[in-house]
Amino acid sequence: MTSNVAVPPQTGASPAAPAAAPRLKKRQLFGYASGDAANNLAFSMTSMFLLLYYTDVVGISAAAVGTLFLVMRIIDAFTDVWAGSVVDRTMTRWGKFRPFFLWGALPLLLLSVATFTVPGGLGDTGSLVYAYVTYGLLGLAYTFVNIPYGSLASAITQDSKERAKLATWRTLGTGVTILMLSLVVAPQINDAENLQRALTTITAAFVVVGFALYMFLFSTAKENVVRDVAHVPFRQSIKNLKGNRPLYMLCGSAVSFLTGMIALQGLQAYYARDVMGDANYYIVLSLLSIGMMFVVAPLVPRLVGRFGKRGVYVGGGSLSVLGGLVIAFSPASATALIFAGFVVYGAGLMVVNTVMWALEADTVEYGEWKNGVRTEGTTYAVFSFTRKVGQAFGGAVAAFGLTYVGYVSGADSQTAETIDGIQRIAGLLPAVCVAIGVLIMLRYPLTDARFKEITAEIAARREARAAEAVQGDTTD
Repeated sequence: MTSNVAVPPQTGASPAAPAAAPRLKKRQLFGYASGDAANNLAFSMTSMFLLLYYTDVVGISAAAVGTLFLVMRIIDAFTDVWAGSVVDRTMTRWGKFRPFFLWGALPLLLLSVATFTVPGGLGDTGSLVYAYVTYGLLGLAYTFVNIPYGSLASAITQDSKERAKLATWRTLGTGVTILMLSLVVAPQINDAENLQRALTTITAAFVVVGFALYMFLFSTAKENVVRDVAHVPFRQSIKNLKGNRPLYMLCGSAVSFLTGMIALQGLQAYYARDVMGDANYYIVLSLLSIGMMFVVAPLVPRLVGRFGKRGVYVGGGSLSVLGGLVIAFSPASATALIFAGFVVYGAGLMVVNTVMWALEADTVEYGEWKNGVRTEGTTYAVFSFTRKVGQAFGGAVAAFGLTYVGYVSGADSQTAETIDGIQRIAGLLPAVCVAIGVLIMLRYPLTDARFKEITAEIAARREARAAEAVQGDTTD
């Protein structure tokens, strides 16, 4: 029988190194990438286009949208912790995480269609209520798919290099979806009259594509890491978070990083159309940023092997800060310089966003080492909670920023002061926020060398308990 009692960390021991983890197969990597490709059919669709849809198609004021984003994303962040505890208590014949992909995929994708299909004739109040309800339900459905998905990485492997591969492939899956959104959805921005019909059609097509991707993830995912407790009670899950300093520091950095990233995503369409003077530049800006994802992400495992995850995170963040400053202060006519700013920003962004996932997976082992029980679901939920807070702040700040600089929804043109303001907040927000995140991570304690020591000690404890159990059975 397995005990639910936490085992305190042992000090002064000389743990043996754990057995080498098997290398992940390409099918598993493709499957994991397909999961985040599917996730982003809902997530990136909303972060890239929902603000524009609500203001310019539905006619909701930017201030009201900012309040909606702030309120619903913070509520959504709290549901992450609940969802994480549900995941930790779950164990089925399909494993701990896979059932959520099987049963959660269709509700999530269908709610995305509903979110981008506000019926006409509801009036201002009715449209806003509809937006609150559908966006809130979309966030809840996303939580019960994304928390298991993010938690899955720490259960697939404990090898740092293999985890870096998973993070890389996850980032590439995201990149494929964002690239597709830029090519398929972004061109519709110029056709405001038919934008509603286009968005409904596109999100409906995503239901079919997304479900196929989730089922591929379901069929390829495999949980390999041993856990001593299959069903972790909620109280134990919360207790297991105690003293996990690396998790808290990573969460603090993630809040700041996501605030800047989501703010720029929400403002990028306005930047192209109003600052650069051509909405078609949105596609170019997106392609430049996403293109760097495909260039940089495959290099991350090699960079991690040489500089460690913390060093790569700090270096990538510094690049993003530089890119944000270029975006904020380049003359609007200096198109090539603006493009360069987005390239530099995108390169740093992809490095940080890739390594972040691998760092989160490492905090699961730290919690197990500290408290004796693996709680992948709750640990990832806390990390996701802080990311949702960052997303809430980023979306709200973008919308409130538009109000502050005097943006007028539906106007044929904006004033020079408004256009200048859009450029400043689009570049400075990510630069300042990412810089704060980098400063936090400079003191991050869970280096790759320390992580190896911790996993070795966990393995040694497990072997010791197994030996004691065998000895007890022999004595009986």
